[in-house]
Amino acid sequence: MPESITITDNRTGSTVDIPIVNGGVAASDFSKLLPGVWFYDPGFMSTAACESAITYLDGENGVLRYRGYPIEQLAEQSNYLEVAYLLLNGELPTPEEYTKWSHDITYHTFIHENVRKRFLEGFHYDAHPMGMMVSAVAALSTFYLDAKDISDTAVLHKQVVRLIAKMPTLAAAAHRFSVGMPFVYPDNSLDFCANFLSMMWKVAEPRFEPDPALVRALDILFILHADHEQNCGTTAMRTVASAHADPYSATAAAAAALYGPRHGGANEAVIRMLTEIGSVDNVEPFIQAVKEGKGRLQGFGHRVYKSYDPRAKIIKRTADEVFAVTGKNPLLDIALKLEDIALNDEYFTSRKLYPNVDFYSGLIYQAMGFPLEMFTVLFAIPRTAGWLAHFKELLEQDSKITRPRQLYVGSEERNYVPIARR
Repeated sequence: MPESITITDNRTGSTVDIPIVNGGVAASDFSKLLPGVWFYDPGFMSTAACESAITYLDGENGVLRYRGYPIEQLAEQSNYLEVAYLLLNGELPTPEEYTKWSHDITYHTFIHENVRKRFLEGFHYDAHPMGMMVSAVAALSTFYLDAKDISDTAVLHKQVVRLIAKMPTLAAAAHRFSVGMPFVYPDNSLDFCANFLSMMWKVAEPRFEPDPALVRALDILFILHADHEQNCGTTAMRTVASAHADPYSATAAAAAALYGPRHGGANEAVIRMLTEIGSVDNVEPFIQAVKEGKGRLQGFGHRVYKSYDPRAKIIKRTADEVFAVTGKNPLLDIALKLEDIALNDEYFTSRKLYPNVDFYSGLIYQAMGFPLEMFTVLFAIPRTAGWLAHFKELLEQDSKITRPRQLYVGSEERNYVPIARR
């Protein structure tokens, strides 16, 4: 017998049986019994806005899978471009498919010269790199007019390739502009992550040779950030996509959501917190202040995870490999003591506050030389694959345009009073 719930309208005595399907119940079945009565769920805390086959997340048990593959296996054995292909197409690529996919990405990394010379270089000298990137992605829709034909699968695929390929180029260009350094063109002889590091750090050498350990660490971080179910940015992507906007405009909307400090700025907040703590000796007083409501423990707790974020465990191991190359981040000892105390303190464990992906990722990025203002940009580069996977899925589902309802709490009808009589 299928699982179901029974709802009774106590005003009329009417009842309706609603089946539980894939862990959810259809709101449309509620409306048959309760027309004009809406679910009130600020922040979508308890509402599933879509069906998706892309990412599975079990927050209670700390499980994250892309298309059924555990994140731990992908981080250990795969690379970002292969994971991007998996998210977008539902299956891991064959050797032939991967060769073509990586070739297409590699040879679409260049950006139109007018994007750089007339657009990016038109920003104020101290413009934030993420603000530049959001604007530049939106502007790409004016360079690729065919992008509006989202019903043509071949045309859509071309935009997917362009976006994934050009995001690192735009990111590096935004950084170089913000620090007054000349633009570095992509190097097609390098793989995805090595090419990004070249565009970021190359100065005058004929060919930039990034350390393989740092390239691999960035690859792992990109895998871990590639998708994460229906977060704020992905919800923005699907909302704009439901209006059948082009992929560039929808990606810019998702990136704009990520730009918010409550979404993509969490690892930056961790670094600021650790810097303010200053030394290992100040950790315990800081913890006490947090428990007294006088501060906030950044990088702990998550909207979905109620146990240790599986991505945080992987990043913690990756940090050791990075620090072996760069030298230990001076903030690491503070972070380790902070984690040790919090994980053994009933105040935090009872509230299910465990380290999340942001707690250690910022330490790695900082050790690799990335400035704080680039942290959100580094988030947007890999998340583009996840956003576009949701864009494609929404079109395949022929989803309706997003249009939630509201509970009106304003004034009742009242008559207009001319300004002279107010």
